[in-house]
Amino acid sequence: VQLQASGGGLAQAGGSLRVSCVASGSIFSVQTMRWYRQAPGKERELVATIARDGRTGYADSVKGRFTASRDNDKNTMYLQMNGLKPEDTAVYYCQAEIRVSPNYEFEYWGQGTLVTVSS
Repeated sequence: VQLQASGGGLAQAGGSLRVSCVASGSIFSVQTMRWYRQAPGKERELVATIARDGRTGYADSVKGRFTASRDNDKNTMYLQMNGLKPEDTAVYYCQAEIRVSPNYEFEYWGQGTLVTVSS
């Protein structure tokens, strides 16, 4: 099982980007998925959580600007980032709880995708 994050890049302050995370491999079902980010010199922080049923939760710093969504048929999660700020600059990591069978669930991490926001 692998998680592959993509879609990072460079945006201007006030702009938008969308990052994606695809789970692949021998998957029974993908449960809760999360986006984390880590800025230079800072600890990794939780940005957004999306349950399998679509319920979401966000860090206060991104609430109202970022929207997490998912397509369960494609085992894919998205993070639409609007109103970007320079402080959103970070490597964005996806994490997921994946069932490889009805009774076995493991945590997986993607490799990260860099988002840079210029002022």
